[in-house]
Amino acid sequence: MQRAAHTALYGWSNTVGPAMIRQCLKHRVPAQLSSRAYSVVPPPRDSEEKEMLDRILRVDHAGEYGANCIYAGQMAVLGRSRTGPLIQEMWDQEKKHLEKFNEILAENRVRPTALLPLWNIAGFVLGASSALLGKEGAMACTVAVEESISEHYNSQIRTLMEKDPDRYIELLHVIKEFRDDEMEHHDTGLEHDAESVPGYWLLKNAIQLGCKAAIYVSERV
Repeated sequence: MQRAAHTALYGWSNTVGPAMIRQCLKHRVPAQLSSRAYSVVPPPRDSEEKEMLDRILRVDHAGEYGANCIYAGQMAVLGRSRTGPLIQEMWDQEKKHLEKFNEILAENRVRPTALLPLWNIAGFVLGASSALLGKEGAMACTVAVEESISEHYNSQIRTLMEKDPDRYIELLHVIKEFRDDEMEHHDTGLEHDAESVPGYWLLKNAIQLGCKAAIYVSERV
Protein backbone atom coordinates (compact mmCIF):
# COMPACT_ATOMS: atom_id res chain seq x y z
CA MET A 1 0.00 0.00 0.00
CA GLN A 2 2.82 2.40 0.87
CA ARG A 3 4.54 1.62 -2.40
CA ALA A 4 1.30 2.24 -4.32
CA ALA A 5 0.78 5.55 -2.54
CA HIS A 6 4.34 6.62 -3.28
CA THR A 7 3.92 5.77 -6.95
CA ALA A 8 0.61 7.61 -7.19
CA LEU A 9 1.87 10.75 -5.50
CA TYR A 10 5.18 10.71 -7.42
CA GLY A 11 3.27 10.70 -10.71
CA TRP A 12 0.65 13.18 -9.57
CA SER A 13 1.96 16.22 -11.42
CA ASN A 14 2.24 14.29 -14.69
CA THR A 15 -1.15 12.62 -14.34
CA VAL A 16 -3.14 15.59 -13.14
CA GLY A 17 -1.35 18.36 -14.98
CA PRO A 18 -0.93 22.02 -14.00
CA ALA A 19 -4.40 23.05 -15.15
CA MET A 20 -6.04 20.35 -13.03
CA ILE A 21 -4.00 21.34 -9.98
CA ARG A 22 -4.94 24.99 -10.37
CA GLN A 23 -8.62 24.03 -10.62
CA CYS A 24 -8.55 22.24 -7.29
CA LEU A 25 -6.42 24.85 -5.53
CA LYS A 26 -8.57 27.80 -6.62
CA HIS A 27 -9.92 29.03 -3.29
CA ARG A 28 -11.08 32.50 -4.14
CA VAL A 29 -14.49 33.36 -5.49
CA PRO A 30 -14.25 35.48 -8.66
CA ALA A 31 -14.55 39.17 -7.82
CA GLN A 32 -16.38 40.10 -11.00
CA LEU A 33 -20.16 39.98 -11.10
CA SER A 34 -22.19 38.01 -13.59
CA SER A 35 -23.35 39.67 -16.80
CA ARG A 36 -26.92 38.67 -15.93
CA ALA A 37 -29.23 41.47 -14.80
CA TYR A 38 -30.36 39.51 -11.75
CA SER A 39 -29.31 36.68 -9.52
CA VAL A 40 -31.02 33.35 -8.97
CA VAL A 41 -31.30 34.49 -5.35
CA PRO A 42 -33.91 37.15 -4.49
CA PRO A 43 -32.79 40.18 -2.46
CA PRO A 44 -33.27 39.24 1.21
CA ARG A 45 -36.19 40.92 2.95
CA ASP A 46 -34.52 41.03 6.35
CA SER A 47 -31.44 39.89 8.26
CA GLU A 48 -33.01 36.53 9.10
CA GLU A 49 -33.60 35.67 5.46
CA LYS A 50 -30.13 36.89 4.50
CA GLU A 51 -28.55 34.65 7.14
CA MET A 52 -30.53 31.65 5.86
CA LEU A 53 -29.59 32.26 2.23
CA ASP A 54 -25.95 32.94 3.07
CA ARG A 55 -25.72 29.62 4.91
CA ILE A 56 -27.32 27.74 2.03
CA LEU A 57 -25.02 29.26 -0.57
CA ARG A 58 -21.89 28.95 1.57
CA VAL A 59 -22.35 25.26 2.32
CA ASP A 60 -23.38 24.38 -1.24
CA HIS A 61 -20.30 26.11 -2.60
CA ALA A 62 -18.13 24.26 -0.05
CA GLY A 63 -19.70 20.94 -1.00
CA GLU A 64 -19.07 21.43 -4.70
CA TYR A 65 -15.54 22.62 -3.98
CA GLY A 66 -14.82 19.54 -1.89
CA ALA A 67 -16.29 17.25 -4.56
CA ASN A 68 -13.96 18.79 -7.14
CA CYS A 69 -10.95 18.06 -4.96
CA ILE A 70 -12.12 14.48 -4.34
CA TYR A 71 -12.33 13.83 -8.08
CA ALA A 72 -8.92 15.46 -8.54
CA GLY A 73 -7.50 12.98 -6.03
CA GLN A 74 -9.15 10.06 -7.78
CA MET A 75 -7.80 11.19 -11.14
CA ALA A 76 -4.30 11.46 -9.67
CA VAL A 77 -4.40 7.71 -9.02
CA LEU A 78 -6.77 6.34 -11.68
CA GLY A 79 -6.58 8.97 -14.39
CA ARG A 80 -4.75 6.66 -16.81
CA SER A 81 -6.79 3.59 -16.00
CA ARG A 82 -9.94 2.37 -17.74
CA THR A 83 -11.94 4.17 -15.06
CA GLY A 84 -10.29 7.52 -15.80
CA PRO A 85 -12.78 8.71 -18.46
CA LEU A 86 -15.74 7.89 -16.21
CA ILE A 87 -14.27 9.83 -13.29
CA GLN A 88 -13.40 12.71 -15.61
CA GLU A 89 -16.97 12.85 -16.90
CA MET A 90 -18.35 13.16 -13.37
CA TRP A 91 -15.66 15.68 -12.46
CA ASP A 92 -16.56 17.85 -15.45
CA GLN A 93 -20.12 18.14 -14.12
CA GLU A 94 -18.82 19.07 -10.68
CA LYS A 95 -16.67 21.80 -12.24
CA LYS A 96 -19.82 23.32 -13.74
CA HIS A 97 -21.55 23.18 -10.37
CA LEU A 98 -18.65 24.93 -8.68
CA GLU A 99 -18.46 27.57 -11.40
CA LYS A 100 -22.16 28.33 -10.91
CA PHE A 101 -21.83 28.69 -7.16
CA ASN A 102 -18.76 30.87 -7.60
CA GLU A 103 -20.95 33.13 -9.71
CA ILE A 104 -23.85 33.12 -7.26
CA LEU A 105 -21.61 33.90 -4.27
CA ALA A 106 -20.04 36.81 -6.13
CA GLU A 107 -23.42 38.18 -7.24
CA ASN A 108 -24.77 38.11 -3.71
CA ARG A 109 -21.55 39.12 -1.95
CA VAL A 110 -21.53 36.01 0.20
CA ARG A 111 -18.16 34.96 1.55
CA PRO A 112 -17.17 31.30 1.11
CA THR A 113 -16.38 29.21 4.15
CA ALA A 114 -13.05 30.02 5.75
CA LEU A 115 -12.26 26.29 5.70
CA LEU A 116 -11.75 25.96 1.92
CA PRO A 117 -7.98 25.33 2.33
CA LEU A 118 -8.79 22.45 4.70
CA TRP A 119 -11.43 20.98 2.37
CA ASN A 120 -8.90 21.28 -0.46
CA ILE A 121 -6.45 18.98 1.32
CA ALA A 122 -9.03 16.69 2.90
CA GLY A 123 -10.92 16.26 -0.38
CA PHE A 124 -7.84 15.40 -2.39
CA VAL A 125 -6.56 12.96 0.25
CA LEU A 126 -9.97 11.26 0.46
CA GLY A 127 -10.18 10.93 -3.31
CA ALA A 128 -6.64 9.63 -3.70
CA SER A 129 -6.79 7.21 -0.76
CA SER A 130 -10.10 5.72 -1.90
CA ALA A 131 -8.72 5.32 -5.43
CA LEU A 132 -5.72 3.44 -4.03
CA LEU A 133 -8.23 0.72 -3.13
CA GLY A 134 -8.93 0.41 -6.85
CA LYS A 135 -11.89 1.33 -9.01
CA GLU A 136 -14.29 -0.13 -6.47
CA GLY A 137 -12.88 2.05 -3.68
CA ALA A 138 -13.19 5.20 -5.77
CA MET A 139 -16.78 4.32 -6.68
CA ALA A 140 -17.61 3.58 -3.03
CA CYS A 141 -16.32 7.03 -2.10
CA THR A 142 -18.41 8.56 -4.88
CA VAL A 143 -21.54 6.79 -3.66
CA ALA A 144 -21.01 7.92 -0.07
CA VAL A 145 -20.24 11.56 -0.91
CA GLU A 146 -22.89 12.02 -3.57
CA GLU A 147 -25.56 10.45 -1.38
CA SER A 148 -24.69 12.88 1.42
CA ILE A 149 -24.76 15.88 -0.91
CA SER A 150 -28.06 14.75 -2.46
CA GLU A 151 -29.68 14.36 0.94
CA HIS A 152 -28.49 17.82 1.94
CA TYR A 153 -29.82 19.33 -1.28
CA ASN A 154 -33.17 17.62 -0.62
CA SER A 155 -33.26 19.16 2.86
CA GLN A 156 -32.67 22.61 1.37
CA ILE A 157 -35.37 22.04 -1.24
CA ARG A 158 -37.88 21.16 1.49
CA THR A 159 -36.93 24.28 3.48
CA LEU A 160 -37.31 26.63 0.52
CA MET A 161 -40.53 24.98 -0.65
CA GLU A 162 -42.06 25.37 2.80
CA LYS A 163 -41.10 29.04 2.99
CA ASP A 164 -42.06 30.34 -0.47
CA PRO A 165 -41.58 28.20 -3.62
CA ASP A 166 -42.45 31.08 -5.96
CA ARG A 167 -39.97 33.44 -4.37
CA TYR A 168 -37.11 30.95 -4.58
CA ILE A 169 -38.09 29.37 -7.90
CA GLU A 170 -34.75 30.00 -9.64
CA LEU A 171 -32.62 28.91 -6.70
CA LEU A 172 -34.76 25.79 -6.39
CA HIS A 173 -34.21 25.08 -10.08
CA VAL A 174 -30.42 25.23 -9.63
CA ILE A 175 -30.43 23.06 -6.51
CA LYS A 176 -32.76 20.46 -8.06
CA GLU A 177 -30.65 20.26 -11.22
CA PHE A 178 -27.45 19.76 -9.24
CA ARG A 179 -29.18 17.27 -6.91
CA ASP A 180 -30.16 15.20 -9.94
CA ASP A 181 -26.57 15.25 -11.22
CA GLU A 182 -25.30 14.06 -7.82
CA MET A 183 -27.82 11.23 -7.77
CA GLU A 184 -26.69 10.24 -11.25
CA HIS A 185 -23.11 10.04 -9.95
CA HIS A 186 -24.34 8.01 -6.98
CA ASP A 187 -26.06 5.53 -9.28
CA THR A 188 -23.00 5.38 -11.54
CA GLY A 189 -20.89 4.39 -8.56
CA LEU A 190 -23.27 1.55 -7.68
CA GLU A 191 -23.31 0.39 -11.30
CA HIS A 192 -19.51 0.19 -11.28
CA ASP A 193 -19.11 -2.18 -8.34
CA ALA A 194 -18.89 0.25 -5.41
CA GLU A 195 -20.45 -2.29 -3.06
CA SER A 196 -17.85 -4.94 -3.89
CA VAL A 197 -14.99 -3.13 -2.14
CA PRO A 198 -14.05 -4.88 1.14
CA GLY A 199 -15.64 -3.14 4.12
CA TYR A 200 -18.02 -1.15 1.91
CA TRP A 201 -20.54 -0.26 4.60
CA LEU A 202 -17.86 0.71 7.11
CA LEU A 203 -16.12 2.87 4.51
CA LYS A 204 -19.38 4.46 3.38
CA ASN A 205 -20.53 5.28 6.91
CA ALA A 206 -17.15 6.75 7.86
CA ILE A 207 -17.10 9.00 4.78
CA GLN A 208 -20.68 10.13 5.34
CA LEU A 209 -19.96 10.94 8.97
CA GLY A 210 -17.15 13.18 7.76
CA CYS A 211 -19.47 14.77 5.18
CA LYS A 212 -22.06 15.61 7.84
CA ALA A 213 -19.40 17.23 10.01
CA ALA A 214 -18.08 19.22 7.04
CA ILE A 215 -21.61 20.41 6.16
CA TYR A 216 -22.29 21.50 9.73
CA VAL A 217 -19.04 23.45 10.03
CA SER A 218 -19.14 24.98 6.53
CA GLU A 219 -22.55 26.51 7.16
CA ARG A 220 -21.24 28.36 10.18
CA VAL A 221 -17.57 29.20 9.58
